[in-house]
Amino acid sequence: MDYQSSIIGDSNPMDNLEKQLICPICLEMFTKPVVILPCQHNLCRKCANDVFQAGNPYWQSRTSSISGGRFRCPSCRHEVLLDRHGVYGLQRNLLVENIIDVYKQDYSSRPLKKEKHPMCKEHEDEKINIYCMTCGIPTCSMCKVFGAHKDCEVAPLQNVYQGQKTELSGCIAMLMAGNDRVQTIISQLEESCKAVEDNSRQKKEALQRTFDTLGEILEEKKNDLLQRIAKEQEDKTGFVQSLIQQYREQLETSSKLVEKAIEAMDETVVAAFLMNLGCFKRLSAGED
Repeated sequence: MDYQSSIIGDSNPMDNLEKQLICPICLEMFTKPVVILPCQHNLCRKCANDVFQAGNPYWQSRTSSISGGRFRCPSCRHEVLLDRHGVYGLQRNLLVENIIDVYKQDYSSRPLKKEKHPMCKEHEDEKINIYCMTCGIPTCSMCKVFGAHKDCEVAPLQNVYQGQKTELSGCIAMLMAGNDRVQTIISQLEESCKAVEDNSRQKKEALQRTFDTLGEILEEKKNDLLQRIAKEQEDKTGFVQSLIQQYREQLETSSKLVEKAIEAMDETVVAAFLMNLGCFKRLSAGED
């Protein structure tokens, strides 16, 4: 908190200083301010404890068995881990306390400013000085005595102010703690989403590697089968071609015998026929 630079740049240093000494939770001047490390923002110790206990419902006290808890700064949302002492383990900001003491001494010595007090709309000369508990609105004494709130229950403004401000401070602490829990849930869901994405990517990569390996095995098997089929084709066609050649040679020989037999049948001379017949028989028997 840079008090000096903010004070120098303001036309009314004391009023600006007062703004710097306001707790963001209770909106009052710091009471026993503590420093939230490492962001260096300040909170009233009671306000900090309310926020901490709202965000850590299982943490009971400094003597609790719970070892510590998380605390998120209401000014900058920076998260810190507190030990088993909780907020009471944070360092007191004595410098801010001294500045507040000096400010209060100076403030008490200054003449009081005339503040514009709200006036009653029904009784223009009457200040609003009481609070109607029945209707839930501020009003004036004349309204209570003679006006619309004469049968209502009323209370001093200051009493209601303190109670309402305390209640509002508690609500702020609860809301901030609720925001912290929602943010924690969001962070957990984001981590779950990232884990799902990482797991899916790893599964896809593993599946791709498996199918690549299977593809290589299938390709190798296919090439082996093609080679075996080609070899069997070559062997079988070679065998069949050799048979074809043998039968062709046999057919050629048989055709020649037929020609010789036909020539022998045409012979009319008996001796010549018998000689040709003998030659035909030798040829059919495979003799030269």
